[in-house]
Amino acid sequence: MCLAVPGKIIRIEGDIGEIDFGGVVRKANITMVEAKVGDWAVIHAGFAIEIMDEEEAQETIKLWNEVLEN
Repeated sequence: MCLAVPGKIIRIEGDIGEIDFGGVVRKANITMVEAKVGDWAVIHAGFAIEIMDEEEAQETIKLWNEVLEN
């Protein structure tokens, strides 16, 4: 099973964004989306595949946390 997780874009250099996943920062390719610093993006296999609003991102993170607690 593959997972796509939302994170906040905190920095962009060229085609690479630094994504904050609740304190863990990773790099991802952002060429498939129109992204800017401050956006929330769904990241899958090192690529941003969708931009989402913060409310939707927080709800998704909440649901993931509930699944992981069980």
